[in-house]
Amino acid sequence: MAAAAAAAAAAVIGSASPHSRILQFSSSSRRRQLCISCTAVSPSPIPAFLAAGDRGVYNFAAGPATLPESVILKAQSELYNYRGSGMSIMEMSHRGKEFDAVIKKAESDLRRLLSISDDFAVLFLQGGATTQFAAVPLNLCKPDDPADYIITGSWSDKAYKEAQKFCKPNAVWSGKSEKYTKIPSFDEIRQNPDAKYLHICGNETIHGVEYKDYPEPKNKNSILVADMSSNFCSKPVDVSKFGLIYAGAQKNVGPSGVTIVIVRRDLIGDPQPITPVMLDYKIHADNASLYNTPPCFAVYICALVFEDLLDQGGLQAVEEKNAKKAGILYEAIERSGGFYVCPVEKSVKSLMNVPFTLQNSDLEKKFIAEAAKEGMIQLKGHRSVGGVRASIYNAMPLAGVEKLVAFMKDFQARHP
Repeated sequence: MAAAAAAAAAAVIGSASPHSRILQFSSSSRRRQLCISCTAVSPSPIPAFLAAGDRGVYNFAAGPATLPESVILKAQSELYNYRGSGMSIMEMSHRGKEFDAVIKKAESDLRRLLSISDDFAVLFLQGGATTQFAAVPLNLCKPDDPADYIITGSWSDKAYKEAQKFCKPNAVWSGKSEKYTKIPSFDEIRQNPDAKYLHICGNETIHGVEYKDYPEPKNKNSILVADMSSNFCSKPVDVSKFGLIYAGAQKNVGPSGVTIVIVRRDLIGDPQPITPVMLDYKIHADNASLYNTPPCFAVYICALVFEDLLDQGGLQAVEEKNAKKAGILYEAIERSGGFYVCPVEKSVKSLMNVPFTLQNSDLEKKFIAEAAKEGMIQLKGHRSVGGVRASIYNAMPLAGVEKLVAFMKDFQARHP
């Protein structure tokens, strides 16, 4: 055993870089070298539920969310030495030729995915979608300008409340009284004819409500603004129907740290005087998203994801895969005889976030805990609503949804 351990340690040391073998430090006037000896470490036993090549879990988190395996592996292979540069993408200058190529390709591929014309600027920003709750009115309104907000869940409600600091927003419809389970008929919405824009949240991550079509502003000089954080690049979108789209990347297209803004160029350049420089769209458009140091690694991951989405055949193909996954899960809920319940109106059920409760709420903790033991994690509903929530973004494989459905059926059978 001792010989085996020594051999294993030697193998580990031999494969390590010279810098990881020796630590050097100064102590007063003396310099000492410490040799680090390694011991063999036995890996944890692989759980029975793992398939070959599986990372161990299906991650149903609402965000930061699961990323495509091919993207993770590609990033891993380039992490230490990015394409022969001698640096990680996290170490190099954001104004160097390597990163310049990364961010330009990210923009180019995103434009291809969504057919974004040159009439729109594409910005890679920081601060999350929540920062855009302020940036939108600051860039599009004066302090006394009205703006219309349709409130279909927590995120559109937060956007509305933040806008109150910078313009005169109107809540033209709210689903709060019905616990955010529907989207109104567009004829029901009493828009302000003078509103500068109509704001929506394309998909409510917490409540699982998603627009299948989009309303039009009644004011011919108004524009449609959408927070698409949790369904961005999950399906084709006619960008020309919008004046501005913004999205936190950490659901479908990247890690946390980068926020994408697609804004019509004629709408930028006249922000309120109080607008901070970092919230001024024109500043970022004029500097190609490089006014300050961007979230370089996050942009790089987005670039890999965009490339992967194109390789899959584009967003039409991606939408078909997402519809199939969601259909399987919703069908399991509907056929459970009330054991599982999704409160959302059928016509607007999200393809991305599927919230549901158990008829016996006392079983929900047990359901979540047992699912985790079987390798299905982050199924707990948002703290504001409870229950269960399965987020099945682009990178969630069909096998993950099928495994969840099989578990749901088994759990129900064991709890008649």
